[in-house]
Amino acid sequence: MRQRLSSEPDRYRGRRRVPTPPRSRYAAVVTTAFVGAGMVALGAAALPDAKSVSPSVLDELKQASITSQDVAARTDSAEPASRDSRAETKVATEQDVWLLPLQDYDFNTPYGMRWGKLHTGVDLVAPEGTPYVAIHGGTVTKAGWFGGYGYTVIVKHTDGSEAIYGHSSTVTVKEGQQVKAGEQLGLVGNTGHSYGAHLHLEIHVNGEPRDPVPWLQSREVDIKMQIQALYSDVTTP
Repeated sequence: MRQRLSSEPDRYRGRRRVPTPPRSRYAAVVTTAFVGAGMVALGAAALPDAKSVSPSVLDELKQASITSQDVAARTDSAEPASRDSRAETKVATEQDVWLLPLQDYDFNTPYGMRWGKLHTGVDLVAPEGTPYVAIHGGTVTKAGWFGGYGYTVIVKHTDGSEAIYGHSSTVTVKEGQQVKAGEQLGLVGNTGHSYGAHLHLEIHVNGEPRDPVPWLQSREVDIKMQIQALYSDVTTP
């Protein structure tokens, strides 16, 4: 019995045993292979082929595309409308603007009786050649010589009233021309029945003269104090 046990090792001496991989490592390899295959299958399922999608799903996709296109179209069409509304607002604002015809002048000879006659306007003394501008937007109905007024510009405003600018040395607009508030009309002069270089300004309503002082004060322009409402997009010389 002892000899048999002692001879057992001699039988396997010199032989090399082939290592067997642990079962846990083999299981991990197999599990990883199955998981990878499953991820590929799931990825393929998440990217449907158009030919395999049901008609209802295709209809939903088409409807979503049409809806997005409609939204984009409405957005594009709304922007020009917004620009148009801004333009209309600007035009409406310009039509409401009333301004001083000059800057840095001496208010002289108000509206009223003078030398037994009605002085139908106000005189604004300034150096000859000083530019003057439209007090309000409208249409030029006269641009040239006008009897005792000398070289004159008459503008009919959008509200029907008229402004007469007399004794100019030069007029820089033409009859029929559309002008805005603040646009130059001519240069101060001493033409016609004038006692010196000045701008004679009259306001007429329905052909009748009105005192320019209260008329313009009601429109936020004080021609005696040389004060006007400020407008960011309208300037005077």
